[in-house]
Amino acid sequence: MSDEPRPRRFLTISQAADELNVNQNQIRALLRTGELRGVQVGGRGLWRIGANDIEDFIGEAYRRTAERIAEGELKDEGDTDSE
Repeated sequence: MSDEPRPRRFLTISQAADELNVNQNQIRALLRTGELRGVQVGGRGLWRIGANDIEDFIGEAYRRTAERIAEGELKDEGDTDSE
């Protein structure tokens, strides 16, 4: 048997927020809209987000961003209209 710790299968809202570098309210909003998959567990309905669901969300975000760039909808942060 390996002594290496097993990777976490599920993350809390706080852990997911840390992983995506956003605040917890943003994670809750993503869960409510269904953009980020999660499950509610226990009598208090605590949210848990699968580690794979975080990776899927990131992959989909990259895909959507690339699509928007290709369509000319996004500019670099430093771009201004006055140039």
